[in-house]
Amino acid sequence: MKKTVSRRDFLTKTGVATAGVMVVPRHVLGGKGFTAPSDKLNIAAIGSGGMGGGNIGRVTSENIVALCDVDFARAAGTFKKFPKAKQYKDFRKMLDKEKSIDAVIVATPDHTHAVAAMAAIKRGQHVYVQKPMTHDVFEARKLTEAAREYNIASQMGNQGRSGEGTRRLAEWIWAGAIGDVKEVHSWTNRPVWPQGIDRPSDTVPVPDTLDWDLWLGTAPERPYNPTYLPFNWRAWYDFGAGALGDMGCHVLDPVFNAMKLKYPIWVQGSRSYDVQQMWKRFENNETYPRATMITYKFPAREGMPPVKLKWYDGGILPEWPAELDGAKIPMGGGSMFIGEKGVIICSTYGDDVQMFPEERFLEYKTLPKTLKRIETSHEMNWVEACKGGEPASSNFDYSGPLTEMVLMGNLAIRVPGERLLWDGENMTVTNNEDANKYIRREYRNGWEL
Repeated sequence: MKKTVSRRDFLTKTGVATAGVMVVPRHVLGGKGFTAPSDKLNIAAIGSGGMGGGNIGRVTSENIVALCDVDFARAAGTFKKFPKAKQYKDFRKMLDKEKSIDAVIVATPDHTHAVAAMAAIKRGQHVYVQKPMTHDVFEARKLTEAAREYNIASQMGNQGRSGEGTRRLAEWIWAGAIGDVKEVHSWTNRPVWPQGIDRPSDTVPVPDTLDWDLWLGTAPERPYNPTYLPFNWRAWYDFGAGALGDMGCHVLDPVFNAMKLKYPIWVQGSRSYDVQQMWKRFENNETYPRATMITYKFPAREGMPPVKLKWYDGGILPEWPAELDGAKIPMGGGSMFIGEKGVIICSTYGDDVQMFPEERFLEYKTLPKTLKRIETSHEMNWVEACKGGEPASSNFDYSGPLTEMVLMGNLAIRVPGERLLWDGENMTVTNNEDANKYIRREYRNGWEL
């Protein structure tokens, strides 16, 4: 009886001799998870509406074989574009059943990023995970380690990382265009959704198209309410990572890269309170505050002096130096590098980079480009990595530590006003044992990492 061999099995089995010709397996040629450039990837998506639909739309050169979303109405547009793709609500069932999947896009709310990505990684599948890579610090470390262990191609969805601006910024900083940088300020206009609010008390029927239990995923059970989705979940501690988590992996990426950062040595956060909270002396444990200011301190590294990074959201902005008088300041979000000889500012995604004073810019305007540019989309940069190319621009060895740094700010605002000493290698706050409970969270039964 003839035995049927699947495409995935054929590509991953050890050597096969046919008609006197030895077929060398792809894991010998390119390592575990390698796909030849001539092959099309079989891609699945977890979270197919909204942002996920956009990610999928930028990899249509590949085979879209399976689509998962807990709300079929939300994903209807994507389903229509790929009628041959199998449709699922539970990603666990999809990954168990669809054996041909090579790579997975994860574009769910933050609280299920890690469990979905880990499920794919442990099957040897490449992963593209929307920002922030994870909901909390512990998850970022675990995904980084798993991607390395299983030798898969990874990418976080902070698209500015593949852009021109982040590279030009780094070249200027590393060439000493504004001298030593000891202070950086970064900001965003987020949140643009309600924060600093309590849990809704009304009871609302669950829409017929939505599987609410699957949407909750790792989070503790609570009644459905349209307050949470499809967009405002970012505000809630159980589901999202607030303004910092939403935009920090964009805004702080150029800073993290150009300043050669990794783990801060301490973090301190402050937060807004509404009048009710102040007078009743209680903390809102449901949603992130309406505004925060967070300070990170980093040690000297690779020839650079210690640097202080300050983050602002909720409408708070840094003081602008005199050099920026008349400059086009990106009010929606960006970063400002204050050097001994000048100032550089860039917008949210690291683009629109400007240098002041003008004479410094004119001197470095034609600085040779020394960093390789990426000519494809952020998603296709990942696809090329899946097929044996260079590691993707925001692979987890880079974006994992970036995500940890970002999410340390969310930890700091849970104990506002206190300087938290951070042992990054051991992932521990050394001077406040209670703060360590925010490094990782408990998962609902059946949804463990």
